[in-house]
Amino acid sequence: MSIADPTAPPAQGVFPPTATEAARDIAAGRLSPTELVAMCLKRIDEVDGRLHTYITLDAEGALAAAAEAEAEIAAGRYRGPLHGIPFAVKDNYDAAGLPTTGGSRMLEGNVPEVDSTPVARMKAAGAVLMGKLGTWEYGTGNGGEYFDLPIETTRNPWDTARFAGGSSTGAGSAVAAGTTVLALGSDTTGSVRLPASACGVVGVRATHGLVPRAGLIANCYSMDVPGPFTWTVADAALVLEAVTGHDPRDVSSAAVPPFVRPPAMGGSVAGLRIGVIRDVGPGFVPDPEMTAAFEAGLGVLKDLGADLRETAFPVPVPDQFAVASIIGPAESAAIHEDELTHKSAMMGYGLRDKLLKGAMIRAADYIAAQRQRRAIADGIEAMMSSFDAIVTYGACHVAPRIDDQAEMIAFTAETALTPFSLSSHPTLVQCTGFTAAGLPLHWQIAGPYFGEATILSIAAAFEAATPYRQRRPNL
Repeated sequence: MSIADPTAPPAQGVFPPTATEAARDIAAGRLSPTELVAMCLKRIDEVDGRLHTYITLDAEGALAAAAEAEAEIAAGRYRGPLHGIPFAVKDNYDAAGLPTTGGSRMLEGNVPEVDSTPVARMKAAGAVLMGKLGTWEYGTGNGGEYFDLPIETTRNPWDTARFAGGSSTGAGSAVAAGTTVLALGSDTTGSVRLPASACGVVGVRATHGLVPRAGLIANCYSMDVPGPFTWTVADAALVLEAVTGHDPRDVSSAAVPPFVRPPAMGGSVAGLRIGVIRDVGPGFVPDPEMTAAFEAGLGVLKDLGADLRETAFPVPVPDQFAVASIIGPAESAAIHEDELTHKSAMMGYGLRDKLLKGAMIRAADYIAAQRQRRAIADGIEAMMSSFDAIVTYGACHVAPRIDDQAEMIAFTAETALTPFSLSSHPTLVQCTGFTAAGLPLHWQIAGPYFGEATILSIAAAFEAATPYRQRRPNL
């Protein structure tokens, strides 16, 4: 197998349809929500013993919600394309009546009574909650997996010996494996985009403040962004339409209208000015197969009529990563100071190591890093003003083996994801092919503030012009 020839043996088992496909069939009466939930439950039964995508599975609640959705639709109260569609959330999201553990011993027995805002909005759209998905402890860590948490470590469905990406570990794996149709995770410096890249799915980090985060365990107030995982770009647009918009419960929520799916998404990209960033900085060298897929993808966009122009980050990405490596740990330590002081013995190594590092950062260094961040964001915004979108690398490497800590930390650190976390621009990753060994490759598309429609349209056009959504993990 090669990038140019992505054919593969038929995937084993039956995968649920995409949300877009399922919505058409539900609206036409060819599929019922209970049948769709049953498909996901069967898939969970078949593969999740090896993947561990779920921390908490609410099969009974999902079937009851599906039956309710079915009755509403039959009575003519169809809510829209998410009505009856299964979704699951990273276990740092509150969902009323289900435990929110954050993958930690410290939150055992924590059962919230109120949904987080994204969960509430998905339910209001008629979506069916399946349960809570695997996560690094509190949705953060130092880049490694240490097998010391009270949950099983999520595995990559393309190769169960490999990393599923952190920190939204369960979300990327679940969507790729079909144990849910849709998933929600959260991204600080890559925690949606890394699992999406490792597992070959679409992962979106919206403009900071567009997706409310009330009811999520905080990691870094100035960079946390909830975001969707989906198999296709069209499905990501469906989720964003449901969960975006101002929320008075979240002081960081942007006072802007909800995202609206563009009517011609996936249509022509002819004439769009797309900046291309190939060099992300010294020491961050993409794998050869990642580079080959990146160049092939640019060829697809050029053939579709896009106007591709070379550009560069205003500051090398390794230097930007250094800035984020001060801001992130310092804010995490401030948020979780009480747990670090009184419950550090209950923490896993990854979280404790990060919080201890953050607790040692001087206020002067944190303030200096925030000043540098402002300069970086201004530089990226100035660069972005010349383009409709930017295409660059996401992670520099394919998903590493889960027992190789050095490779895992390199996979997490050596990325071009950090710049857009610092600048707060919207960005997504999507699959751009596969290695000879069958592991997913990817790239990253970023756009202007609140330019989600543009980056989704470009990604949808690429998706429509390539065969990569036809291939699923062969578990």
